[in-house]
Amino acid sequence: MNRRKIAIMACVPALLITITACSGDNGGNREVIREPGKTITVIDNESKKPAAGPAITVGGIKRYEKVEIFGWLDEDTVIVSKENESLAKMKLEELADSYPRSLYRVNLKTGELVPLKEQENVFLGGASLSPDKKHLIYQEYTLGDPAYYVMNLETLMSFGLAGEPIGGAMSARWADDGNIIGASYAGGAYTATTNGVIAALDELNEGALIIVAKLGSSVYYNTNADEALKVLNLDTKETKDTGLGSVSSVIPSPDGNQLLVKQYEGSRVKLVLCDLDGGNAKTIAEGAELGGISWSADQRLIAYSMQAEVSGATVKGLYVHDLLSDEATRIAADVENAVSSSWSLSGNELSYTVWNGNSYDSSVVEIHTSLQP
Repeated sequence: MNRRKIAIMACVPALLITITACSGDNGGNREVIREPGKTITVIDNESKKPAAGPAITVGGIKRYEKVEIFGWLDEDTVIVSKENESLAKMKLEELADSYPRSLYRVNLKTGELVPLKEQENVFLGGASLSPDKKHLIYQEYTLGDPAYYVMNLETLMSFGLAGEPIGGAMSARWADDGNIIGASYAGGAYTATTNGVIAALDELNEGALIIVAKLGSSVYYNTNADEALKVLNLDTKETKDTGLGSVSSVIPSPDGNQLLVKQYEGSRVKLVLCDLDGGNAKTIAEGAELGGISWSADQRLIAYSMQAEVSGATVKGLYVHDLLSDEATRIAADVENAVSSSWSLSGNELSYTVWNGNSYDSSVVEIHTSLQP
């Protein structure tokens, strides 16, 4: 540590005062400490700084074979789908080697497995927790298109997103704690409440929709005929183009102030971070494949899997992009197109699920951050 002592000639108050100043010699930051009646000590702060390290580091990784993790109820508990060997195998000849898949609540610390929904001769999965963790959207499927349902996690009662006036749900996602939005088989979009009230969204009846996502009074959407992302303001009834074309998915930030957008450009796909109107677009990842995209609750970390070509070699992995350092860190190697990922409430753990060709396998990774906001 460099120190330079300067004699004090004038009287100073009997109080310790710390001042930060800039050095005229080398531009480095220094602390000037006035010691009553004694000296001033000037300390070069640069000599006190710790060596720079990675913003993201990985702790332990736990693997859960033949389990698909969908989201976190609390710091220890997740919602999963897995084969239920207490039920008879599937009846369809094409699925005769498989058991039905059921929904469970699992404590990752104790291993306690609590059934949420068990049903003969059907796969249950594709689950999504409401922001307040009180309800669950899930899918029921065998072969072909899934049917969507909504479950009350307190009563475990469910209802289907089907019937008049929508025919059935082609997609379903949370708009907020008590409301759902999606595309319908009858054409256009629909809304539903957790009380079972389902209605067509009259302001958006543009036929076959791909994306339908709602943030406040804004509905983001595109269609089979036009994959450019548009936004409809339900208050003004005005529709605007975001300037983002070939969009396959939209993932709003937890506070609803930013968007992650997955875009295709020829044989490549990129992940773009932008404002709600599509402005200030910034590509944070680009490769041959991207999947398993999710935000941490504090909106600092973004997880995704990516396959890319690096120096002529194919590199696959699960990455975390830290918006504070603006750097991406590969936290798991050889992860190919994760089907989903989700963060624990604290952001200290990340779950991700991959399809290995025969079953879903999940892992939970401890994440440590070194930089402070």
